[in-house]
Amino acid sequence: MLSIYQLKPKFQSLLRPYAKSIFDAKITANQVTLSACLGSIIVALLVGWLAQYQMIFILIPLWMFIRMALNAIDGMLAREFNQKSNLGAYLNEICDVISDSVLLLIFTQINDVSVSLVIFVVLLSFLTEFVGVLAVMIGASRRYDGPMGKSDRAFIFGVISFGIATHLLPLHWINAMLWIISILLIYTVINRIRKGLQNVAK
Repeated sequence: MLSIYQLKPKFQSLLRPYAKSIFDAKITANQVTLSACLGSIIVALLVGWLAQYQMIFILIPLWMFIRMALNAIDGMLAREFNQKSNLGAYLNEICDVISDSVLLLIFTQINDVSVSLVIFVVLLSFLTEFVGVLAVMIGASRRYDGPMGKSDRAFIFGVISFGIATHLLPLHWINAMLWIISILLIYTVINRIRKGLQNVAK
């Protein structure tokens, strides 16, 4: 399935000089991972606190881009600068789930948006990553298949947030968009299970 994740190699090549600079500054992959998670929490708290001012939602697409860059850099530090560790594997998965959850829960602060539907999307987002990790337990590779993986969610919710901030997106449309995202998340779960089983069968 088509996914923004497939663009990751090109994105990483653009960020490689920055990864080298961060390595030279003696900043570790785990520190980058934790910084991305802390940044997500701070942005979520700030936007959630000021959610009545729609313009504040412009912080989300800006932070989503920075977060994707940090996630790519921590991966390069781990693989290309010999910083891969078991603790790093735990932090990478845990911090991603925390970041996703807090950034998505911001949308519960919008009066026109269904709180239950936002929570449903958060749970499905968690499930997609859980299923991706479970593939390793059956001997397959960690699954990142789309169509609604982590990078895809970051892009979509960044676009939605931009629409909110600029008043280009009517707020009463968001629930319908969340339903579409939920369907794509369910399909992603099924797709990752299928791809994992196929990976083992090879």
